[in-house]
Amino acid sequence: MRDVAKLAGVSHQTVSRVLNNHPNVRQETRLRVLEAMQSLNYRRNLAARTLVTRQSDTLGIIGFETTLFGPASMLYAIESAARDAGYMVSIASVRDLERRHVVEAVDRLTQHAVDGVIAIAPKLTVTNALAQAPPSLHCVAVGTAGEPDAAPTVGIDNTAGARLATQHLLDLGHATVHHVAGPADWPEAQERVEGWRDTLYKAGAVVPPADPGWWDAESGYARGRVLAADPQVTAIFCANDRIALGVLRALHETGRRVPDDVSIIGFDDMPDAGYFLPPLTTVRQDFRELGHRALALLLEHMAGDSTTDQVLVTPHLVPRASTGPPPLR
Repeated sequence: MRDVAKLAGVSHQTVSRVLNNHPNVRQETRLRVLEAMQSLNYRRNLAARTLVTRQSDTLGIIGFETTLFGPASMLYAIESAARDAGYMVSIASVRDLERRHVVEAVDRLTQHAVDGVIAIAPKLTVTNALAQAPPSLHCVAVGTAGEPDAAPTVGIDNTAGARLATQHLLDLGHATVHHVAGPADWPEAQERVEGWRDTLYKAGAVVPPADPGWWDAESGYARGRVLAADPQVTAIFCANDRIALGVLRALHETGRRVPDDVSIIGFDDMPDAGYFLPPLTTVRQDFRELGHRALALLLEHMAGDSTTDQVLVTPHLVPRASTGPPPLR
């Protein structure tokens, strides 16, 4: 900083003001300081600044190694929101969602002096592990709620989204709706089962069994083969769009037309959903909004003025060509 001040012909206090965007610096002086910084390839010593201010302007994000659309989109949305707010980001990935691995990730981020942590939390083990973070480190979980004393959470209202999907099919005239579910140990999947089942109960419709599977097209294809063999099946709600892709193939291979014979609806609105054959009706998760709400909740807790510990983002129905009225009997 003193070298920059000498080259620019100003005091090192003026250089500091320029670095901190202080308004009481003439534009001519500011430009001279910036030119000197560029000439000397000057970069602020962030470690020294952290020692002085006790703030690193860095947020930690805990993700896990996966290609699943939902968690990957959450990670990107949170990182983007943090950078837009002027924060640097340090990402700690875990191989799986076991409690001890999440605790280790929090410890690694603490050693990097992050100001706060946002964790992708599709399982309760993650939110409960965040409760073990040091009291001075504020954490927010994105995905699902944990125990009452666990970290604050931001998530998609999966129950409301499942209701939207199921009611859409009932409104088209289908007598009932079958469901191809996600894994039983993922709260997101269970919340979608609850929303689907609750909607059928309230409509007085028959509630078929919902066998849990995985979040991929292979799982959807296997369950789709079973449903395609039942001529009474006219509407299927899939726990995500990749499952719906597998169900679509199973129906095609058995000669069941979509939506003439069977209507299909997914969940996520992944970028390719509009290019399925036919284009997939689905429930859209607004991951960008999710990222901004997670960051806002974390900053509120860091500032000590938060009045909430749980935020739900409402999903929206995206009607396309894969749903229609049931076939005439």
